[in-house]
Amino acid sequence: MATGDGPKPVEPEANSSGERCRGVARKILVADLDGTLLGGTPTDRLRLRNALTRHPEVTVVFATGRGLESIRAVLRDPLVPQPRWIIADVGASIIDGADLTPVSALQTPLRAGWPGADRIRVALRHFPALTYQHGVPQDGRCSFHLPPAGLTPELIDAVHALGCSWQYSADTYFDVLPAHANKGNALVALATQQSWSMDAVLVAGDSANDRSMFGRGAHGVIVGNAESGLLSTVPAADAAHRPDLPGAAGILAALQDLGWIEPDFPLVVGYHRAPITWTPGGWRSPSSPNGILPTLHSVFTGNLRAVWAAGVVIEPHQCAAHLDDHDTGLPLAFLPLTSAEWSGYFHRACKEALWPVLMSQPHRARFDPAAWAEYRAVNRRFADHIGVHAAPGATVWLHDYNLWLVPGRLRETRPDLRLGLFHHTPFPEPEVFAALPPAAEIRASLGALDWAGFHTEVFADRFLGSLTDHARRPLIGVHPLGIDRAAIEQLARSRSLGRRKHDGPVVLSVERLDYIKAPVQKVDAIAELLARHPELRGALRFRLVCPPPELGLTAYDATRQLLERRIDEVNQAWAIGGWQPIEYFPEFLSFPEVVDHYLAADVFWVTSLQDGMNLTAKEFIAAQAAVGGCGVLVLSRHTGAAAQLAAGALLTEPNSPTDLADTLLRALNLPPAQRRERLACLSELLGQHNPAEWAAEIIAAIQLARRTESTGRAA
Repeated sequence: MATGDGPKPVEPEANSSGERCRGVARKILVADLDGTLLGGTPTDRLRLRNALTRHPEVTVVFATGRGLESIRAVLRDPLVPQPRWIIADVGASIIDGADLTPVSALQTPLRAGWPGADRIRVALRHFPALTYQHGVPQDGRCSFHLPPAGLTPELIDAVHALGCSWQYSADTYFDVLPAHANKGNALVALATQQSWSMDAVLVAGDSANDRSMFGRGAHGVIVGNAESGLLSTVPAADAAHRPDLPGAAGILAALQDLGWIEPDFPLVVGYHRAPITWTPGGWRSPSSPNGILPTLHSVFTGNLRAVWAAGVVIEPHQCAAHLDDHDTGLPLAFLPLTSAEWSGYFHRACKEALWPVLMSQPHRARFDPAAWAEYRAVNRRFADHIGVHAAPGATVWLHDYNLWLVPGRLRETRPDLRLGLFHHTPFPEPEVFAALPPAAEIRASLGALDWAGFHTEVFADRFLGSLTDHARRPLIGVHPLGIDRAAIEQLARSRSLGRRKHDGPVVLSVERLDYIKAPVQKVDAIAELLARHPELRGALRFRLVCPPPELGLTAYDATRQLLERRIDEVNQAWAIGGWQPIEYFPEFLSFPEVVDHYLAADVFWVTSLQDGMNLTAKEFIAAQAAVGGCGVLVLSRHTGAAAQLAAGALLTEPNSPTDLADTLLRALNLPPAQRRERLACLSELLGQHNPAEWAAEIIAAIQLARRTESTGRAA
């Protein structure tokens, strides 16, 4: 027997109420340090720390032989989870982990009758095998080195004569303790005070001085590198978990076996938004269309073993009740952001500083150092959030400019990860990018990537041109994004009979409100076309589906005001009878409603000044082709889609008012045979490449990427 415990207090009855966190019943991990929580490889310790960070409902309690000063050093280790409570000095001390002060109400009874270390050393000085542990901070205990042969009945009797108990571990350490002090009694006292149910507690240990924690009604795990003395004295029922894995890995295995934590993920997808947003009325789909969101949603509908790390705007007092109650069925890992943080990060830094530069409109950029500091802070938090969900060696797939500083932070904190980023936006010319005040900071982070992806060769070349000064550059991939064509075709066929046609031609645009989509230029072109061809009056209808941006985003206010004024002016100037040339839909439509508009249109009109891909153009092709339509696509030559669809579309130059009007007129006047021929060409060019296949190709590319110092091109 390797212990000499004094009288034990009566164990409390189980209390099933317990504390709750984030709507989940609180669990308690009580773990020894040396050989247990600190045991195992750095990778194992990282995985355990990350798992506990992902699950704040699991409270961590240290139960160690160390004294407080030694524990302070442990707390500086970045791989150590932060404890809420600390049982120290082999159970003689109970410390509040928040401020590292003693919990006197619990500690004093444990130390009752303690004679003091000086009296103990004097009383035991006649035992030559004992060597006092000089230099080891001790509080409420007296610790010696002792070889196994020195653990004699005479020594044990001398300790009991002092009214003390003892612990012997690792065939080396002999601790003299107050009669009631041991880790188990300290745990019971703490659990009683905190109203913990012992069946919500997992105790973990590896040495004999952990023995007292077992048999108290808690779950138990003896890690794989444990002393034989602990294994032989703890019944299997008291430590049902006996993994072969040492230290932190053994604890992690037990937590997973109990179902207290979810596994980490070999793939983490990082995008600044989730497919749902929080509102005072609960979770809602975003009110503004976003091509990336449905794409990622479809990617996660398969058996992808991954998690989607996303930001969500929710105030701190709402997080606990609502973060886990969405019904999307998606593996979402939310990073909560306050509305103030979101405003600085997204509304001002992303949309007022970065977006204009990406769209090659640097004259519109408004750089605010305070907003950039918010962007930097959110990216740092995003990187750390991703890091705690990523398994060792995991693949991280980031999306878009909103997370530009994440790669640099992850390369510092998680060098084991494979990092890729896909740009859904265009990338500007190097000299335009260089005009950004934080260009050097962004380059340093992007240079930490293993892989970067783009829709077109042009965007990829511009990106590489912006990193020419970096010795090591990411590999580059060009992967044009497709659509779920089969789903769109099925929907189109189900709605084709109910679509309404007008006597005159219908020109359609479906786009979010953004100056880069050139909505005002379109309205001006319609006015010019009517002036040049008055025969179109009373017949031509331009249908503009243009939902507003999210609330609080003021970067587009001037565009909205000018657009609505010009629509009113043109409609008033040309209206006749019940007809007016522009039908304006400043609202979010369901996708079936959008498909109805696709089917009713004679011309689909895309006039972006810059565009990453433009998936609406592809959706229009799929819907029209599915029902044997003959719609014409007029496509800006500055879209990513133009690189793929130029042979079948009519390309237009949105920077030329004359070209906008002329190309639209040409589309309206195309003979039916040419319209069908062009749509057939577009349908063939579109192909069947869907988002799931696109995602699989990119994930494989990131996983195989090898950083290079040469061209940056994948082999």
